[in-house]
Amino acid sequence: MKKINLLICLFAVLLSSCGGGQLNSKLVYEKNPQYTWGYAEFFGDYYHSENGNKNNVLTISLFTDSLKINELGNLTGLGQYLYLEDVFLSPSDTILQAGTYTIADTGLPFTVAPGKNDTVDNQVYSIGAYISYYEFNAANSTLKNITGGSFTVASQTRGIYNIVFNFKTSDNLDLKGNFTATLPHIDQSIAIQKSGLRKKLDFKR
Repeated sequence: MKKINLLICLFAVLLSSCGGGQLNSKLVYEKNPQYTWGYAEFFGDYYHSENGNKNNVLTISLFTDSLKINELGNLTGLGQYLYLEDVFLSPSDTILQAGTYTIADTGLPFTVAPGKNDTVDNQVYSIGAYISYYEFNAANSTLKNITGGSFTVASQTRGIYNIVFNFKTSDNLDLKGNFTATLPHIDQSIAIQKSGLRKKLDFKR
């Protein structure tokens, strides 16, 4: 009888938490990622021909230290990937400036397009701002759209950026994070005019 009770107890421990005996069925995703590397891509006044928006725009891609890009250009590893697709600058700016950038769909300087889902040929894509979680169990990997909040570029000295994030995701969770490192800027303003591959967002005017 004691052996059976012991087996039942061990089985219960595997299924439940040590404290209150509740199932650990819900994965808790990182709420304060420390991004260690990344880059920005400058696209110029990408929306000018579309809707007359003359403000320049760039994208920001940030990664935690365990994520890498292999020789085939594929992202590998475990961690968090933050993607801010449309960060709006003034018409005279070509790099990310110090200041606070707010999630908003206005296309004005110092705003970032909110994350949303878009369907093309029955395929759902995320556009705007979002974070991707790459987990050990691929079934737990997920993507969360960023629909509110802001980020602040506290300083920018000799290419070293200090950025603090304070976002809200589409499932109403707080998402913080920070980044202190170089942020290389890649000029895509000429190439994008030829390819036209990026999804154009619709902004309130």
